[in-house]
Amino acid sequence: MNRLTTSEVSVQLRYAPNEKFYQGKIYRVPIADRYPVFNLRYTAGLKGVLGGEYNYHSLMGSIDKRFYLSQLGYSDVTFEGGYIAGKVPFPLLDIHRANQTYAYQLNSYNLMNFLEFVSDHYVSINIDHNFNGFFFNKVPLIKKLKLREVVSFKALYGGLRNENNPNFQTGLYQLPVYENGAQRTYALGNKPYMEGSVGVGNIFKLLRVDLVKRFNYLNNPEVSEWGIRARVKFDF
Repeated sequence: MNRLTTSEVSVQLRYAPNEKFYQGKIYRVPIADRYPVFNLRYTAGLKGVLGGEYNYHSLMGSIDKRFYLSQLGYSDVTFEGGYIAGKVPFPLLDIHRANQTYAYQLNSYNLMNFLEFVSDHYVSINIDHNFNGFFFNKVPLIKKLKLREVVSFKALYGGLRNENNPNFQTGLYQLPVYENGAQRTYALGNKPYMEGSVGVGNIFKLLRVDLVKRFNYLNNPEVSEWGIRARVKFDF
């Protein structure tokens, strides 16, 4: 198969009470606050409309919230979930956000390979905590550098129903494999995918470096248990 045609209609709702922005000439950047931000997106696949080949319904929702923990800093927490109803090939499943670069990405799984996991239903949690100098500020010489301690944890739990699993259904695309025939794309099993990191932020006011560890699914081919990732961000 070298062609896949879909026709979709979608609607997305976003509710962000008391949200404020830094407004520029072209872009505006939201300012994180204690108020939660809610997102809901519904997508319908229309078979027979403009060449669309599949009927399906996809629903995704997320909640983002910052928790302030007094002297211990703050945590940015994201809950997300999704569900796909209908029989679809793997390109239309939820292909979970992976990262194989050396840049630390807040909303991706930084030690997951591209196309490694797909699901038709999932829930996830992403916790990124900044201690805001709680430890470093107690060390006289390091205090002058104004470094920030950061930790993160990400977990993804999902699965693939038999109707969307090519091992149980005919007429579906086979999941991708490597050139040597080894399995490349998987459905999540009975345990969630998990990874965490510890890092140092505000290096030269703009750099964050994390040591990332992947906790499970280590037997999948071409995966790394440990990695170092960096992120550039201006903090004031």
